[in-house]
Amino acid sequence: MPASYAYLGPEGTFTEAALRTLPEAATRELVPYVSVQSALDAVRTGEAEAAFVPIENSVEGGITTTLDELVAGAPLMIYREVLLSITFALLVRPGTKLSDIKTVSAHPAAQPQVRNWLKNNLPDAHWESAASNADAARLVQEGQYDAAFAGEFAAALYGLEVLESGIHDAENAQTRFVLVGRPARPAAPTGADKTSVVLWQRDDHPGGLRDLLGEFATRGINLMLLQSRPTGAGIGNYCFCIDAEGHISDRRVAEALMGLKRICLEVRYLGSYPRADVDADGVSAPRPGTSDEAFMSASDWVARCQDGRF
Repeated sequence: MPASYAYLGPEGTFTEAALRTLPEAATRELVPYVSVQSALDAVRTGEAEAAFVPIENSVEGGITTTLDELVAGAPLMIYREVLLSITFALLVRPGTKLSDIKTVSAHPAAQPQVRNWLKNNLPDAHWESAASNADAARLVQEGQYDAAFAGEFAAALYGLEVLESGIHDAENAQTRFVLVGRPARPAAPTGADKTSVVLWQRDDHPGGLRDLLGEFATRGINLMLLQSRPTGAGIGNYCFCIDAEGHISDRRVAEALMGLKRICLEVRYLGSYPRADVDADGVSAPRPGTSDEAFMSASDWVARCQDGRF
């Protein structure tokens, strides 16, 4: 049997569509799971080689369910990311008209992306959240709801009709998906990488977040995502999920992580992996003084000073 990739199912999700863009997906058994948590747990238990899940969208930011699962539990690591442009279709049982729709369903992350369309076209429809957009389509097929927002490609899978297509409130909306596995050595740097970490402050004090961000800023590292998540230890207790440009093998990134390890209560490394938005040709050169060569030159200078050779 081929190794399996778990993904947020059922069949017909945007997650499955994004997963199938990975070349290695053709050599894996793709297994749908009912939730992000169950897909990631399948990796933790060894039931699946990796899991493919949504982690961020360009309208609402981080997908909190995924972030929280990566923050808690046995450590996992991100190996790949995929960006998928998102537009929704309104799927209904055959013969349903717009005026017949009293209930609509989709994944909670879809609601902010179709809110204005709903207000203008179905202002009285009641929203019901589903585990995924494809699951919403399944529930429409079963008669529990009147319509679902999902990918147009899901209609045939669930015997539904596309009543409206091309639905989106924001032009060029995208969702970012990640391939998550058990911890191992990160892939070699490509020159266009990002590094993901979770940080817990040692104590709450004025300028605490500034201290964390300063470890990146002083080394010329740009941040691509910063999101706070509650730790569950009480009101006001948060950890910080961060995506930073660069790879752990880059001197500036490694030194930033060392600095964070010194000042944080805990640092969870979530991986260094290729960026999906640009290749190496599209990455800006490091700021002056932050290249690997600059770090090595500074280290050599300190060594010469210690030897009296300055």
